[in-house]
Amino acid sequence: MRVVFLGATKGMGRALARRMVERGDRLFLLGREAEELQRSAADLAARHPQHAPVGTHACDLASSATFAAALDAAEADLGGFDTVVVTAGLFATQEAMEADVALAEQVLAVDFTGTVVFCEHARKRLLARGGGTLCVFSSVAGERGRKPVVLYGAAKAGLSRYLEGLDHKFRAQGLRTVTVKPGFVKTGMTAGLKPPPFAGEPEAVAQQVLRAIDRGLPVVYTPSIWRWVMLVIRWLPRFVMRKIGF
Repeated sequence: MRVVFLGATKGMGRALARRMVERGDRLFLLGREAEELQRSAADLAARHPQHAPVGTHACDLASSATFAAALDAAEADLGGFDTVVVTAGLFATQEAMEADVALAEQVLAVDFTGTVVFCEHARKRLLARGGGTLCVFSSVAGERGRKPVVLYGAAKAGLSRYLEGLDHKFRAQGLRTVTVKPGFVKTGMTAGLKPPPFAGEPEAVAQQVLRAIDRGLPVVYTPSIWRWVMLVIRWLPRFVMRKIGF
């Protein structure tokens, strides 16, 4: 695959990018921090030295003005692309966002509006080439309104519904939309939070997501147990959800 990857410098994104390049996929990295992009590009190139150098370009989900130039650079470097992966995003606790409206606005803007607009740019380019794969990380936080993730969950709920709509509308035209819904995964984003008994590891998540990309699965819960956890949560009555802290 020829992959444009937004968010390959940390956590689950880094683990997935490494798996891709190790098996022979060509990657072009997008992100906010130039130094982190260069370190990640060097790391990936060292894992598959037979490949051409891994290219990079600045792209910030908080600034839609960066999207077109970043995808132009990716097309030029890769000679066109057939896959776009978006793992980038922001996270803050419910308590922090309730206390800081500006922080809440930033998380909502990046995790919903910025991500959707970037995906629209990517979708148009993929369809212009006859289709391809758009893989985007959402979250199980968007499955149901829940006390600990009211604001973050709202952004991810909107993103998941958008991706589902893309799958319904454009699958027949060749666009395979893969929505990744991670549960709790041990990354820098979740550092300091108490992990549940079934917390996942980035490497295992990457393996599962890559399998879903190859198969074109529309939705993947990872770790897999979250599919069943959220099935139960979706069916709980509202009066129960008001009483529990999950």
